Amino acid sequence: MGTLVCRIELDKEKGVLLTVENGDDQITQTIVMDGTSITTTVKGSDETSTITQKQDSIAMKCKTFTLDAETITCKSTKETLHESGQNFDIKSGKNIGVAADSAAEYKAMNTTIESTSKSEIKGGTLVLSGSASAELKGASIKLDAKGLMDLVASGAATLKGSIVNIKGLLKMG
Repeated sequence: MGTLVCRIELDKEKGVLLTVENGDDQITQTIVMDGTSITTTVKGSDETSTITQKQDSIAMKCKTFTLDAETITCKSTKETLHESGQNFDIKSGKNIGVAADSAAEYKAMNTTIESTSKSEIKGGTLVLSGSASAELKGASIKLDAKGLMDLVASGAATLKGSIVNIKGLLKMG
């Protein structure tokens, strides 16, 4: 890195302007304090990043944002939005907990939920439905109702097995 050009400008109307110019790398760094906001800008030959701080907000604009910390806490008293124009990955080295005091909703074109050991879904009422079809597959499947169990088909119903056992009172009709 060669010689830097550094300037400090003080103006009673425009505020304070700090500038550092790196001609060799074509990078200009500025800090502008105008009495209402502080704007930090790093402008290179290809990209520019900006941080703007006002009394009620902080805005950052950059190509790549990296946050590396031992502990991170993000908290808002109103809405929170995390959005990506491409892939959005969430990864944990241990557990992930998601909780909502009201409703939780998940929507996607295709969904895969996979666990290597056990998957469990619980609820006061459990509704599984498919608008085109629904399948339940496994090496062993058990349906267990503590009360009434209805198996209903508006079309043909087929019960097939190498051995079929029907226990209890059988009522045909």
